[in-house]
Amino acid sequence: MRIDLNCDMGESFGRYVLGDDAAMLDVVTSANVACGLHAGDPLVMQGTVALAARKGVAVGAHPGYPDLQGFGRRVMTLTPAEVEATILYQIGALAGFARAAGAPLIHVKPHGALYNVAAREQTVAEAIVRAVTAFDPALIVVTLPNSALLYAARAAGLRVAREGFADRAYREDGSLVPRTEPGAVIHDPAQATARAIRMVTRGEVEAITGKIIPLHIDTLCIHGDTPGAVAIAAALRSALEAEGAMIAPLTADV
Repeated sequence: MRIDLNCDMGESFGRYVLGDDAAMLDVVTSANVACGLHAGDPLVMQGTVALAARKGVAVGAHPGYPDLQGFGRRVMTLTPAEVEATILYQIGALAGFARAAGAPLIHVKPHGALYNVAAREQTVAEAIVRAVTAFDPALIVVTLPNSALLYAARAAGLRVAREGFADRAYREDGSLVPRTEPGAVIHDPAQATARAIRMVTRGEVEAITGKIIPLHIDTLCIHGDTPGAVAIAAALRSALEAEGAMIAPLTADV
């Protein structure tokens, strides 16, 4: 029983600090680093990648909509060509810092609204896949199980890591409940930990309606901007290890 723990990070900007990335990198095994368009800036990107490399944490690109004001959580109307170019631009930027730090780029995980749109809209999913394929077809695409992005990536021959969220509510179709709806975010650390263990050990999760749905995952996300995120992540990791889970970064066998 193997699981990767990933965290969205590198989301500070200028004088504004978001999350405790240094402490989180002592807990997680993969870092999804913001690429400067929804969050992050060149110095933050450089520092986050270098620190992840020193701590042996796998580095991935976390591209989003070009929406600093909305933190990438607002849907933008872009053409498929614009999505493809925007993703390629961001992967390339982060890959430059990864190369300078001597760290291989392992995966690509879309951020926020783009992640959710790509999970359901084929044209957006295919645009992201084209960008990843053009840059490096060895990269792993991180996305929801049974999503449009998962199927598009597999159809293109890309490797995929299915992602679960301990602190987010699910609909019965396996999609995430939008953050604008009540109960979408789970704040109770004990509840989040119990949900994580259930996903990893039993391959299922309780939807917001109370129905139990199958959810087989390869990686589990911990949001770095959640208050108390590091303590939650550490407790979650300890609980998973107590259940016999091997915590390890994504590899070629996903």
